[in-house]
Amino acid sequence: MVLFVVLEDGIELTPELEKKIKTDIRKNTTPRHVPAKILAVADVPYTISGKKVELAVKRMVHNLPITNRDALANPEALENFKDLEALKS
Repeated sequence: MVLFVVLEDGIELTPELEKKIKTDIRKNTTPRHVPAKILAVADVPYTISGKKVELAVKRMVHNLPITNRDALANPEALENFKDLEALKS
């Protein structure tokens, strides 16, 4: 499982921050919810009504066509998930 995070300005995704995120997830949920990878992205796509879009992100990660771009408030955010080197290994 991959967790995409949008960081505040001036914050970097360091190994220490990744460890803290994973520890907090494990503490507040269960170990099976702890992501294998955490990747920082500039933005995530939202629908016009303000909901995060997961299916379109999944399709972009797997280089599949996106059919509902018109339903997105910020379709350009999908480009953050295209050809991610960190997911190729």
